[in-house]
Amino acid sequence: MPITPACHTVSGVRTVQGPTDHVVVVGAGLAGLSCALRLLGAGRQVTIVEREDVPGGRAGRLSVDGYQFDTGPTVLTMPNLIEDAFGAVGERMDDWLTLDPVSPLYRAFYPDGSTLDVHPETERMAAEIARVCGGKEADGYRRFVGFVSELYRLEMDEFIDRNLDSPLDLVGPGIARLLALGGFRRLAPKVGQYLKDPRTQRIFSFQAMYAGVSPFQALAIYAVIAYMDSVAGVFFPRGGIHAVPAALAAAAEKHGARIRYGTTVTQVETRNGRATGVRTSDGERIAADVVVLNPDLPVAYRDLLPSSVAPRRLRSLRYSPSCFLLHVGSTATYSKTVHHNIHFGRAWKRTFTELIDRQELMSDPSLLVCNPTRSDPTLAPDGRQTYYVLAPTPHTGAPIDWSVVGPRYRDEIVSVLEQRGYVGFGDGIEVERVVTPADWQASGLAMGAPFAAAHTFFQTGPFRPTNLARGLENVVFTGSGTQPGVGVPMVLVSGRLAAERITGQ
Repeated sequence: MPITPACHTVSGVRTVQGPTDHVVVVGAGLAGLSCALRLLGAGRQVTIVEREDVPGGRAGRLSVDGYQFDTGPTVLTMPNLIEDAFGAVGERMDDWLTLDPVSPLYRAFYPDGSTLDVHPETERMAAEIARVCGGKEADGYRRFVGFVSELYRLEMDEFIDRNLDSPLDLVGPGIARLLALGGFRRLAPKVGQYLKDPRTQRIFSFQAMYAGVSPFQALAIYAVIAYMDSVAGVFFPRGGIHAVPAALAAAAEKHGARIRYGTTVTQVETRNGRATGVRTSDGERIAADVVVLNPDLPVAYRDLLPSSVAPRRLRSLRYSPSCFLLHVGSTATYSKTVHHNIHFGRAWKRTFTELIDRQELMSDPSLLVCNPTRSDPTLAPDGRQTYYVLAPTPHTGAPIDWSVVGPRYRDEIVSVLEQRGYVGFGDGIEVERVVTPADWQASGLAMGAPFAAAHTFFQTGPFRPTNLARGLENVVFTGSGTQPGVGVPMVLVSGRLAAERITGQ
């Protein structure tokens, strides 16, 4: 018998209509795999169609001359969400992945020469803040931890971990508590209520960039990102971040998913307001009762669905800044660095004005430098290191010709690194790969923005593009372009929310 939801609304949440026996998931990114595992656990037949030869999407793998690079996320938090995805098919995460805690979580380097290590243990972090900034700042940090811990508890229940069809879905005591807590004030002033030193303010508010907005414009609810990494902890899988989607995909195949790698979907076939299947670039048709789309939402609407169903508001979406990435395999080792290093420039507020308002490159760059081989030496040949250098940049809406600017900016970033303590960085490079915003766009990301649509007020929660395709009864989106948003924890949640649109809660 076909599996058909009894009605279009389950527990107040809209679901797809009609049969849901066979689901085609387009894209084996983290969100698509999270969704697929939950569908398999609910008894659906699942086919995953992935254009690359490996799973992961943005969390892919680049292999060059014995060096292994993660192509996307470098910070892994909230492993319970990964565990939950495995649990949907009765598997234990520990049987598939080994996650090691990263300590310290970050090392922050400031222009005055001071450094601050970030630890998840509250009292250990308070002691570090007292060492660098004084006892009063440490007391403020303890109060800040109380704030973000309560913020996380409220947000996960009321704002993040649920499907939202309308702003009215938020009406209730939970949103009132978020308001009372100050969650809808601006992030930077809210952090400033607890932390007075510019150094601590920066390290606990820079995460707004992950949401695509300045800390001075972001809502305080995005302090929850600081909770996820700086309080709950950061982990690194043996084998790199790509080990996560590789394990999720293997578990999905074990439980019956058919994964078609190296296969590009070019169209979702529709008839009478329903998807009937997908077409591939070689002309094959794969029939489906439901289609889940994991590509970047605006691109999926543009390239895979009929133009008549695309919401008009997609044309006016505001996008996050992009980033310039430098993957380096090197002979150089630096004793003062850790796995994750944040190098703040002297400019701070001006940096966001340049990136977001003026659409310019940073005049005084702040950089993230990851050194994954500190945690897993097997990612490079013996005695070698891998470095992942990230510099925020404007998205491709800016008047920057990356074919011209890219090589120059690469040289500038290497020079800045050498000025900030990475002596001989350029000379130590054995292999390198540069990724510019133009490359992100060519890979299928709208406006070359790997952090997707910015989390402004009117692109957050129920105002973010919905995960149900307008005008089609049985097409569901998952990934960072839809609810709840950007980041590894959020896209894992989005996979579960997409599955619930099909199976009910």
